[in-house]
Amino acid sequence: CSDKTGTLTRNRMDVSEILSAERRIVFTADAPAPELPSPHALLAAACALCNDAIPPAAGGSTPLGDPTEIALLAAAAGAGLSKEALERSFPRVAEVPFTPERKRMTTAHAVSAGGIPLRDGSDPGLSAVFPNVAGAAGFVVTKGAADMLLPLCIAEWTERGVLSLAPAGRERILAENAAMAGRGLRVLGVAFRTMADAPAGVPADKLEEGLTFLGLVGMIDPPRPEAEEAVRTCRAAGVRPVMITGDHPRTALAVARSLGIGGDDAVVTGAELSRMTAGEIGAVVRRTDVYARVSPGHKLAIVSALQADGHVVAMTGDGVNDAPALRKADIGVAMGDSGTDVAREAADMILTDDNFATIVAAVAEGRVIYDNVRKFILYILASNVGEILVMLLGPLLGMPLPLLPLQILWINLLTDGLPALALGVEPAEGDAMRRPPRSPSEGVLTRGTWAYVLGVGALLGILCLAVALPLYRAGDPSWRTALFTTLTFAQMAHVLAIRSMRETLFRRGIFTNRPLLLAVAATVLLQLAVVYAPPLQGIFRTVPLLPGTLALCAAASVALLFALEGGKYVLGLARGRSLE
Repeated sequence: CSDKTGTLTRNRMDVSEILSAERRIVFTADAPAPELPSPHALLAAACALCNDAIPPAAGGSTPLGDPTEIALLAAAAGAGLSKEALERSFPRVAEVPFTPERKRMTTAHAVSAGGIPLRDGSDPGLSAVFPNVAGAAGFVVTKGAADMLLPLCIAEWTERGVLSLAPAGRERILAENAAMAGRGLRVLGVAFRTMADAPAGVPADKLEEGLTFLGLVGMIDPPRPEAEEAVRTCRAAGVRPVMITGDHPRTALAVARSLGIGGDDAVVTGAELSRMTAGEIGAVVRRTDVYARVSPGHKLAIVSALQADGHVVAMTGDGVNDAPALRKADIGVAMGDSGTDVAREAADMILTDDNFATIVAAVAEGRVIYDNVRKFILYILASNVGEILVMLLGPLLGMPLPLLPLQILWINLLTDGLPALALGVEPAEGDAMRRPPRSPSEGVLTRGTWAYVLGVGALLGILCLAVALPLYRAGDPSWRTALFTTLTFAQMAHVLAIRSMRETLFRRGIFTNRPLLLAVAATVLLQLAVVYAPPLQGIFRTVPLLPGTLALCAAASVALLFALEGGKYVLGLARGRSLE
């Protein structure tokens, strides 16, 4: 369950269009800001005042604040409306902050005695932008979701001046809001109200009364270029991506469509969730992938419903109010770049780049780690089963102790050391992100793994005895050294084969895990040193092997490799795909 803004999108807002007095002004990227007529200039100035973003310091270039407010500030500045100059003439004296439930922010401003600056700063008096402010003591600006703002408005700004807001006008504004959201824009409504008395000290609930609707601002926040591919990867891996956003339903649906989230036009809003029982929410989460106009409380309800339906849920969040949902989710994912300390403390994972694709990369990395741990365990267990069989069956076949204690320790040191550790850096298998997720209750040694351990261990032991037993019966004193060497070489063949449980070594690529190749080569050389170096021969009680005997040891190891590779090939054909 992922937020949209900043996670699936770039979180770099740019004002795309302004609609005021039934006239649309379009902003073009990398082009000078268009000249704004009076109603639109008033709207842009209002956006700069009802704004907590901090303009860049002298010599700086980057404002500080929320990306939405930075975009509004940039649009106003492009039209020649400086926030610093506006605030000098209209200092903020009160505010009602934004909350996810209200979905709006309100600021109250006094009109300074020094007059109102013109847009170019050359003359006191911004009468072209605020024609009704000159005789007022102050004014109020409110910005937020248009559908939450309109019920507070009694009038609208038109080319003919301020007119009463009739039902037809409300429907027209909501239709425009929906059309802009349908184009993937984040849409904010802006309203305005002058006050004959000073606004300082006015109760918060009284500030947002009798507003005049100024217009709509549409901002574009394009999806991250890597997000679409990440969503496709999720679906292939059996991971269901769900978008949860506070934006307008049409905006959410447009972005979801562009990313491939959601299979139909279904979008559920927070207001709809609030009217549902727990059972109804449980039915909705089975079929809905896009949620809009939600609050942090709705996130918690969605997580709980998905978990009750048997899903393992990851949830992203960045705010203080997201902490309960992050804690409730099986995997809470906090935004490290834009998130709060509370969200980071409540989460299991922190994204330093706030990018949805990073979550998918973490899923892939988790699968690789799990696969490699599983291969390591299977390799160690099967190898030890082979050693046990050699030690058990050898005496039953009339042989003395097949391996000496120091030789067993040497084998375990070599084969359980570097080669086994090198399996930990084995790259991902080709289908790692095309498999369905495993059950959280599933153990490592399941799905036929015991059959693999016992089967490979038995084959390993039989091959070693098949080399040593004829030599022993022929009275060849090198039989124990041959068994010792075959067991070491065969385990190296096994570690090469177990690099993938599905793909053959040749399809996977021999050189794709160079540390493992180096570990195998080092193990073979050390074993040869034990066999042929006189100082080591006395320590390990070995004798030099004749070339033919050494070749026989190597052939038994290669036979094990081909047996395992052939088994993968046959199983691949049985699954309906070739693994050549």
